Amino acid sequence: MGVTREGWGALYMVWGHSHDQLLDRSIAALKKYHPDLPIHVHRVPLGDNNCATAEMFLPKAAMATISPFERTLYLDADTIVMGPLDYAFEKAEQFGLAGCICECPWAQRYAGLKQKESLVEYNTGVLFFTPKAEQVLYLWERLVRTVDSSVRYIDHGVEKVMQHNDQAAFAWAMEMSGFNPYVLPLNWNFRPKWNRCFYGPIRIWHDVNLPPAELYQINALYDDPNAIYMDVSLT
Repeated sequence: MGVTREGWGALYMVWGHSHDQLLDRSIAALKKYHPDLPIHVHRVPLGDNNCATAEMFLPKAAMATISPFERTLYLDADTIVMGPLDYAFEKAEQFGLAGCICECPWAQRYAGLKQKESLVEYNTGVLFFTPKAEQVLYLWERLVRTVDSSVRYIDHGVEKVMQHNDQAAFAWAMEMSGFNPYVLPLNWNFRPKWNRCFYGPIRIWHDVNLPPAELYQINALYDDPNAIYMDVSLT
């Protein structure tokens, strides 16, 4: 069971009520390991006809301003905590921010960052941060409306364009500020659609689908300090 963390709280950001089932699932999983961690849900109003628009997702970059907590764990609604998060809390205290590199690590895929060769993209669906990261987080909030974050992608063989994304500005804010976050392994923001193999216990599952039951069994194996770490492939 995770220990109580003074000053820490968990922030969720959701658009309307369409993902409330995922949100409830995520909160229940978090409380299993950190039952005393305060939780704040920030709801972004939907537009006409209760439809989400691309620009409505930009408020995510303002999470440091929105959070009512001194120290914040931000979680997307489609995450499932599968173990205690104490290590990441400790690393965020030490470095100011802890998170994972995105499954696509190349931020230059965004139109506004084409010339920024090898610029690293982080996944902003799971972030642990403290006031030490204030500079980069507030810079992110400013840049999200000026960086061209449109990106071309292929969906079932058809080329499409995503017009807005908050992670482009986050990558550029990291670069401009020179901030050095603590980079957690993919087990802390596991994206099964792209991450097909892993070692050791999964700490945070990030997907709309439930994790396979055997993952909980695999996680339990590592409660034994003499456990042998093996690679696991998802089928």
